[in-house]
Amino acid sequence: MVARLTPYQVMERLVSFPTVSRDSNLLLVDWVEEYLAGHGIPAHRHYNETGEKAAIFAHAGPEVAGGVVLSGHTDVVPVDGQPWTSDPFSVVERDGKYYGRGCCDMKGFDALAIWALVEAHHRGVARPLQLALSYDEEIGCTGAPPMIERMLEVLPRADVAIIGEPSMMQAVTGHKGGLGYDVRAVGFEVHSSIMHRGVNAIMAAAPLIDWANACNAENRARRPSDLAAMFEPPWTTLHVGTIAGGTAHNITAKECRFGMDFRIVPGEEPEEWGARFLAEVAQAEAAMQAVHPDTRIEVTPKFVVPGLKPEANGAAEALVRQLTGDNGSHVVSYGTEAGQFQERGYSTVICGPGDIAQAHQPDEYMTVEQFEAGHDFMRALLERLGRA
Repeated sequence: MVARLTPYQVMERLVSFPTVSRDSNLLLVDWVEEYLAGHGIPAHRHYNETGEKAAIFAHAGPEVAGGVVLSGHTDVVPVDGQPWTSDPFSVVERDGKYYGRGCCDMKGFDALAIWALVEAHHRGVARPLQLALSYDEEIGCTGAPPMIERMLEVLPRADVAIIGEPSMMQAVTGHKGGLGYDVRAVGFEVHSSIMHRGVNAIMAAAPLIDWANACNAENRARRPSDLAAMFEPPWTTLHVGTIAGGTAHNITAKECRFGMDFRIVPGEEPEEWGARFLAEVAQAEAAMQAVHPDTRIEVTPKFVVPGLKPEANGAAEALVRQLTGDNGSHVVSYGTEAGQFQERGYSTVICGPGDIAQAHQPDEYMTVEQFEAGHDFMRALLERLGRA
């Protein structure tokens, strides 16, 4: 049997793996699987379509339904171009903070969850505890749904899912949904002096971006529903964060690429927003093809992330409130895998250590105080599961 590592020691190991979303996470998954196996806990993998990434999940306690899932993701965002003052893939403690890529988002929680699973196995629990670590959360939460499906096939079904995104250990019961597209407009090049004979892909795509601006203004002006009013901002937002295209100032642009992302308040459906956008695309494309038939607009879906909806008398919320003492109402505008667990029938809540404001930043950190609060939470959870 291998030695039992502390949560901090587990976090050190996890952070040391540079699992940026564009790269493989298999070295981290290998380590987690070996560490759990060393404690007699079998783990299961679910690979992506290329076999270069995998989710890993495991179960401790009696082989019965009704357990608790601790859910995190293994991928992190890039450090390219960020002015770090220490090695981003080593945990460095200074001034009461743990610095390192993923310490906050969210390998700190992952470490605490792994520690709790091993403790549950050795102590024995009356109610099961499960671990679920996904891939590709940072690029659209695409790794969780197939992982969840496989979990439901392999493990006894749990009742509660706790998604450990950084929430300062508050019980977050709602978040916006997400929808994203990659858009490529293909025009027809001519000299700009005779631009009427060509199709400028940038200018042809501009009405789609202007439509997004108009939707934002319309949504902002509309009175929000009671549920939407809980969010900041309390409306669905449309956003274009990157755009590229064109060859020269005197040539009609052959190509324009941009991303269109939606953050959708609960109560509105991603599919409806998607249909509205595609209708605008079709109209813009028709205008292009009226000038030249070889032009087009290609739209590639990137992700659809369901929102997390507050649950009436939710078991997950009740459990977390009992363990933390938090009685406030909290929702967030960022997306997580929580809605995906909720869609599959789990009572779901977000609760994890750290401040989301530190996520993705250079010198990302979690305070020692928050990490210890997460440790206290896991101890309390184990006590509760031991007598459930």
